[in-house]
Amino acid sequence: MKEPFGGYLLNIAFRLLVPFTVVYSVYVLILGESSPGGGFQAGVVLSFGIVLGRLIMGEDCKLFNIKTKNTLVIAGVGTFIYSLAGWLTLFGGGKFLDYSFLPFAAEHANELHALGILMIETGVTICVMMTILNIMDAVVKRSDDDGSAE
Repeated sequence: MKEPFGGYLLNIAFRLLVPFTVVYSVYVLILGESSPGGGFQAGVVLSFGIVLGRLIMGEDCKLFNIKTKNTLVIAGVGTFIYSLAGWLTLFGGGKFLDYSFLPFAAEHANELHALGILMIETGVTICVMMTILNIMDAVVKRSDDDGSAE
């Protein structure tokens, strides 16, 4: 979206709403191990803030203007973080996703379990957020052109 969509009222609402969405998505991410929610929901809420910024502010919003190539790379980084949690347990001598074999110092096994789940949830959050932004870029690029698929 090259042209900004909103005026003063939408700009003010955007500036008030996005910090709450970021805080809420971090809350959902952190509590994803022990409560409903987790990586997917946190990624969707984070991408909501970026999509809202792109819609309201257009290309003037430098903070939320992530290029398509970068979204693909960052989604790959999220997938790498997700898979790293499983590979670290294998290299530590355990079974796949047996978090007690993570190579980090902890007093109790439940701390390692929480760290492993947080690694997975963080990877999923990053991957989902960037995938939604990539889908938005594909839709907006198609609508900016003559309406036909490339």
